[in-house]
Amino acid sequence: MLKYIIRRIIVAIPVLIGVSILSFIIIQMAPGDFLDQLRINPAVSEETINKMTHQFGLDKPLVEQYFLWLKSALTGNFGYSYSYRRPVAELIWSRAFNTLVLAFSSLVFAWVIGIGLGIFSALHKYTIIDHTLTVLAFIGLATPAFFLGLLLLYFAAKTGTFPITGMTAVNHAQMPMQEKIVDILRHLFLPMLALGLIRLVGIMRQMRGQLLDVMHEDYVLFAVAKGMPRNVVIYKHALRNAINPLITMFGYALASLLSGALIIEIIFSWPGLGRLIYNALLEQDIYLVMGSLMISSAMLIGGNLIADVLLAWVDPRVRLK
Repeated sequence: MLKYIIRRIIVAIPVLIGVSILSFIIIQMAPGDFLDQLRINPAVSEETINKMTHQFGLDKPLVEQYFLWLKSALTGNFGYSYSYRRPVAELIWSRAFNTLVLAFSSLVFAWVIGIGLGIFSALHKYTIIDHTLTVLAFIGLATPAFFLGLLLLYFAAKTGTFPITGMTAVNHAQMPMQEKIVDILRHLFLPMLALGLIRLVGIMRQMRGQLLDVMHEDYVLFAVAKGMPRNVVIYKHALRNAINPLITMFGYALASLLSGALIIEIIFSWPGLGRLIYNALLEQDIYLVMGSLMISSAMLIGGNLIADVLLAWVDPRVRLK
């Protein structure tokens, strides 16, 4: 197992380099650069623009720009943000915690509730409860995340039950520790719900379908015919095989933590990486975009690796060689 993990990590290095090359080329294909917003400002002189062009290395050939960035990226330095005048790594890590809090809370909510509802729906198939959950699932699958977020925002504004923007209250620093935790949780609830519900319905439908398929397998029918307890047949035999495809999905869910929170962070003014990346794209902050893309790519590779290891751990038939 350890050799397999080390080999996957080594193979990931050229993949990440390839992703960085493609990303850099695509970003450079966009017309103009960061300094275009200064060129249209009559208060900024041509001399100042030329000085900034040399300062940021925009006057160098694109190949040289890329290799200079790659050399510094290998040491953990993803370059310098044009718009924020700060190192990219420092900017990303300053916002990463907020995004991870939102993303992981929505991930846990979606997977725990989604798997539970999927099992419940499969065990009560074709009943009123099953039909109701199916209808709600299709409505959830057809609802865009931004629309659900706006609905929850409207609900909070009308009822006043939850804060509608930000991560903390204005007087958060003066609160006792317990009140600080409650304040963060109240601000977290709506964006977590908006991000988690969209994932939840897909997981529920997948879990229901997989469990129903496995329940008709020969080994399950044989266990029932032997008179084994129903809970043992379902949770020890059927569920362990039905959950395998969801473990693979879990790897992709880990990879989508950053990208999935983008729109929700903008709607709820959550101070995370989503808004940072969005502003970087608008302002053509090349190295900030590159740093964000590399982190997302690393999370995709890491998520797939975690899914493979979990699959081998859950299913003894799978052997990683």
